[in-house]
Amino acid sequence: MNRRASSRRDAPPIELRIDDLSHEARGVARHEGKVVFVEDALPGEQVLARITRPGRDFDQAQTLEVLAASPDRVTPRCPHFGVCGGCVLQHLSPTAQIAAKEKQLLENFRRIGGLEPARVLPPLVAEPWAYRRKARLSVKNVAKKEKVLVGFRERQPRFIADLSVCEVLDARIGKRLEAISALVASLGVAESIAQIEVAAGDGMPALVFRHLQPLGAGDAGRLQAFGEREGIAIYLQPGGNDSVHRLWPAEHELVFSLPERGLEYRFLPLDFVQVNARINAAMIEHALALLALKDHERVLDLFCGLGNFTLPLAQVAAHVVGVEGEAGLVQRARDNARRNGLEEKTGFHAADLTQDLRGHEWARQRYDAVLIDPPRTGAQAMLEQLRFPDAQRLLYVSCHPGSLARDARILADLHGFRLSAAGVMDMFPHTAHVESIALFERG
Repeated sequence: MNRRASSRRDAPPIELRIDDLSHEARGVARHEGKVVFVEDALPGEQVLARITRPGRDFDQAQTLEVLAASPDRVTPRCPHFGVCGGCVLQHLSPTAQIAAKEKQLLENFRRIGGLEPARVLPPLVAEPWAYRRKARLSVKNVAKKEKVLVGFRERQPRFIADLSVCEVLDARIGKRLEAISALVASLGVAESIAQIEVAAGDGMPALVFRHLQPLGAGDAGRLQAFGEREGIAIYLQPGGNDSVHRLWPAEHELVFSLPERGLEYRFLPLDFVQVNARINAAMIEHALALLALKDHERVLDLFCGLGNFTLPLAQVAAHVVGVEGEAGLVQRARDNARRNGLEEKTGFHAADLTQDLRGHEWARQRYDAVLIDPPRTGAQAMLEQLRFPDAQRLLYVSCHPGSLARDARILADLHGFRLSAAGVMDMFPHTAHVESIALFERG
């Protein structure tokens, strides 16, 4: 037995008062002058906990018993809460979750950006269950359990959680994890299935099976039979992203729509799309209201993907230029613009927005407004190169409050923008992930 591990289990329980919630959704307490991060504890609670990982600067602990519960504590819906690392906030009410995320956003603006928004926007919220239409499931054949595990990583990320159900996945997939596990176990190449990609649109959802060895005898038939029985399209990925191909049915397209806009988007199973359809639709309307575009204005949409914002922007503006680093997404954006009758009002360009942009003609054009929707790392490299001298409004959609706050400082210092408004959006309920939107204006 590992002596250090044994000593942790033998460590005496300690009583802690939880003062705050960390950015990783752990309770924050102090004990003997040191900060302690406590899993499954909430602000305002008194808990009995055990130190699981002592450190020089802080300790980590696990809640053993809640002695005095927060009024915001709720019973987690998922039977795998506490083991699966996918959702770490199911024990906190959805209202309190979004309030904690708003607090984190504003703290990041103050601490990193040295800024305060002139107006805090009401949070965007929607149904917090069965919302996730894109996911990557890990797969492992575990001999000791005599089963194939299909799911997300445990809180200890070396292991895959043994899931029977996922309450945040699209229910057509989340309710079928045991059936998918049994399917993989029946395959001759079960040991070589590394992951399964989930992609769900308005119609039939899809599963992409990443297999490191060729399918064995009968495997294709088993996969097809499962797809026919469950109403799920089956795709195979024997190599890189460009190797993905459809096994069943003969014809299948992934589509999501914005009925209020009369728009329809087609996408491929591995394409990036916003995971939460309800919040995405609300976010687009939110963006249009904040930008308040006139029909003569030109807009630059950076990190545009397959045109998620570009097409709605083009419905109200004179012209929209979308820029994206992945050439395949740029082609899908062009195709979506054409299908929706917006080809003449849009232009798309493939460009790595982290590299030198000075040679691009689109970067020298005039724009009245700019929308930025970067990855978690933010848009620092691009913002330090490009200037938008004619743009009076810039809308920043963020999936990381730290990079947003850093970039907000750049927009203020180098571009002369002020932070007019900011707020959070509950794109990932029950997780520690913070999605937000911020409006910057000149004048």
